[in-house]
Amino acid sequence: MIVGTAGHIDHGKSTLVRALTGVDTDRLPEEKQRGISIELGYAFLDVPGSPRRIGFVDVPGHERLVHTMISGATGVDFALLLVAADDGPMPQTREHLAVLSLLGLSRGAVVVTKTDRAEADRVNAVRAEVAALLQGTSLEGAPVLAVSAHSGAGLAELKSLLFDAARALPPRNASGEAFRLAIDRAFTLTGVGTVVTGTVHAGTVKLGDTLRLVPGDREARVRSLHAQNQAVTQAGAGQRCAVALVGLAKEDIARGQWLVAPEAALATDRLDAELRLWHEEAKPLRSGMAVHVHIGAAAVPGTVAVLDGDSVAAGERARVQVVLRAPVGAWHGERIVLRDASASRALAGGTVLDPFAPQRYRRTPQRLAELDALALDDPAARLAATLASAPNGVDLRRFAAAQAHVLAIDAVGALRHADAAGDWALGAAHAAAARSTVLATLAACHERSPEEIGPDAARLRRLALPRLPEPLWRALVDALRTEGSLALRGAFVHLPEHGVRLSASEERIAQKVAVPLAQAGFEGAWARDLARDGGESEALMRTTLARLAQRGELHQVVKDLYYPMTTITRLADIARQVARGPGSGEVSAAQFRDATGLGRKRAIQILEYFDRIGLLRRVGDVHKLRADSTLFVEEAMQ
Repeated sequence: MIVGTAGHIDHGKSTLVRALTGVDTDRLPEEKQRGISIELGYAFLDVPGSPRRIGFVDVPGHERLVHTMISGATGVDFALLLVAADDGPMPQTREHLAVLSLLGLSRGAVVVTKTDRAEADRVNAVRAEVAALLQGTSLEGAPVLAVSAHSGAGLAELKSLLFDAARALPPRNASGEAFRLAIDRAFTLTGVGTVVTGTVHAGTVKLGDTLRLVPGDREARVRSLHAQNQAVTQAGAGQRCAVALVGLAKEDIARGQWLVAPEAALATDRLDAELRLWHEEAKPLRSGMAVHVHIGAAAVPGTVAVLDGDSVAAGERARVQVVLRAPVGAWHGERIVLRDASASRALAGGTVLDPFAPQRYRRTPQRLAELDALALDDPAARLAATLASAPNGVDLRRFAAAQAHVLAIDAVGALRHADAAGDWALGAAHAAAARSTVLATLAACHERSPEEIGPDAARLRRLALPRLPEPLWRALVDALRTEGSLALRGAFVHLPEHGVRLSASEERIAQKVAVPLAQAGFEGAWARDLARDGGESEALMRTTLARLAQRGELHQVVKDLYYPMTTITRLADIARQVARGPGSGEVSAAQFRDATGLGRKRAIQILEYFDRIGLLRRVGDVHKLRADSTLFVEEAMQ
């Protein structure tokens, strides 16, 4: 069990810990000289008749060092709030109580210290004052004990309380949880190398494991372990842990970073969280408010965007998005505390819902439904509900990393695509809706442009499901093609019934015009000229050419002007070459005219056709190459 001591400066925190454990947690010379704690101090106490060990985190009480206090309070199981009998509650008492409460700590006690310096009536008055101070906080109703570290009065009762709390602490279930340790110290030991210390927030670690330092991408191997100040071969959640590392120098590590299992490694500068504004806060929390964000052992400036309504009133809960000025490690369920812009008081606290918060669409009903899903307690239920609320699918690997939890994902999702870049899934209802949308959009394309075979796959995605991730789009198209709901001709997509068969007379005319179409070159061939030269009626020629275009064998650039596939593929290749030259992916009419030897009018007609079918897009006076278009690529390779 990790016990955190908190309270105003010089209210006896380090002295009490020394009286309980025999360990002086003021270890720095400056701390000895000034008589106050500057850094976090640690001490340990064995629980009689139990294999459990209590670890004490002695946090500083000075106002300027509250950020250190917060880093020590995260990961604490039991809080001891100290109040000196001669002073009573002081400003930092209230600040520390707010932090403990906003971190969600409900197990704890208040210790009235220095009782040897006050009369009994004064001690009782302070106890009553403290009990009233706890009203409305997570520690409301906590026991209030009177202790003197110097005389020993009350120490036995306090130890008994702590031992009972340690024995009653339910065992942590680390099964399936990825290892996470919040680093609060890094140093070098002769013969050992680089050592980091911190509280294990989740999971287990063993000798020889490889861990990732985040933020960052450096990895290191575990050389040795100490948990609760004892050499061990394995350490886990709820323990103070010292990890000796191979592969990292002390200079590579900073307080606020994390050691995590590689599969859960992530860093974020934008997260969604559920917070409660401190009940004594005078002003509501509003969007755009500047704050200091504390998570793990990190403290980073940031701003808040309220997602539920316009503001959060004192004592109320709401979901917010926190935008950070620097990346931090953050996972679902991790505790977070906000302080005001001047870092003078605690404002709000709560838990992270999603470390991969979106910059856009963050207040839409769909996004709020996803946050509802992420608020569920069970990881498997969160995944199922998230899939049900995510019309654009879920990246399962990223989801598992954000949860820092091993999830059973083998049979998840009605539509699935996995590769080296990710493992995407789309829920059954959304997969059915996506299927209907694609087929309806394709039918509308055929109705709008019956003379064309259909859009290419990239254009169809932009028309039908522009926000669906590319991997899921490919999986959807493959599934629809496999079931026979759509067909592909090169990069073009069409409904099966749209790929018409030619009549005998149309087959005859198609064979007759093949040579003159090829010979027409970049200028293309007009329907009336093909009819005249072939001795066919213009009506029958137009019908045949339109059907050939429907089949994807010809392209009608403007009304009645046709190009065969080989020619249009060469023109597309020239457009790509021009775009890849100087000009940042752009093609101007003059550049295309010079590259093809065409006149300006015909060059513009062809470029506008490429705009229409999705190879290019018009931006001002130039045409930009669409990077996702695969039009004519396969044909050019044949």
